[in-house]
Amino acid sequence: MFESHYIAMLCALVLGGEPEVTHPYAVGYDLHRIRVDCETPTQVVEVGRDTRSSLDSIQQALFAAHLTGKSPMVVLIDTDGREGAIEFRVRTAAEMVGVEYRVYSGDFLAKNLMGS
Repeated sequence: MFESHYIAMLCALVLGGEPEVTHPYAVGYDLHRIRVDCETPTQVVEVGRDTRSSLDSIQQALFAAHLTGKSPMVVLIDTDGREGAIEFRVRTAAEMVGVEYRVYSGDFLAKNLMGS
C-alpha cells in the first residue's frame, strides 16, 4: 500500500481531517507552497512510513504549524511491528520539542479501514 492510501484513511476515518491541504508562503519575491498530509480544525499532521524518508517529519509539521497557527502532529505508519531506529529518532525529537506523536500499524489500518 502506498503512503497516500494511509494518509487518506487516517485523515478521513481516524483523525477527521482533510488530506493533502496546500498552503502558500512567500520568501522574498518568490511564492512557495507546502502540502500538509492531513489538516484538522486544530492540527496539521505529517504522516509517514517507518522509513528514512520520515526523518524530516518534525520539521514539516512544525513549519506547517507556523503557517497555520495550528498544533503540529506526526504520525508514523508501522510496517514491521516494532520500534526501529527511525521511529525512535522521530519519537525522541517529537518529545524534545513538544510535538504530538502517534504510531499506527499499517496492517491494522489496511485490515480494519480498507476491509482487506
